[in-house]
Amino acid sequence: MNSSGKYDFKQFQEELAALDRKAAETRPATPVPSPAPAPAAPKRRGRPPKVDPLAAARVEFEALRLRHGLTVADVVSWFPAEEGIAYLQGLIAASEPKPRRRRKADPPADGSDEG
Repeated sequence: MNSSGKYDFKQFQEELAALDRKAAETRPATPVPSPAPAPAAPKRRGRPPKVDPLAAARVEFEALRLRHGLTVADVVSWFPAEEGIAYLQGLIAASEPKPRRRRKADPPADGSDEG
């Protein structure tokens, strides 16, 4: 724990980096294939797409979680209860299918109020 008494993300990253260094010392280095570059996207018109400011952090965190074989319980236990709950809620929301939108009933063609 740090001096504030809370376990923060920076400390979490430092401990994972230490684990990486320890693992790298015990096994020979193997080259990691770089991902293929994404094809150029066509230019968009209209409103710019919504940008998630935490998207890069989420991708990096997920890569760390997969690299070290951490379970959800491991990840949740590293953070304060509120953040762990928020993480679990995000996982649950991402796994549930989105509700289907209902089509509104068409009004009758003869103009009467009966449906």
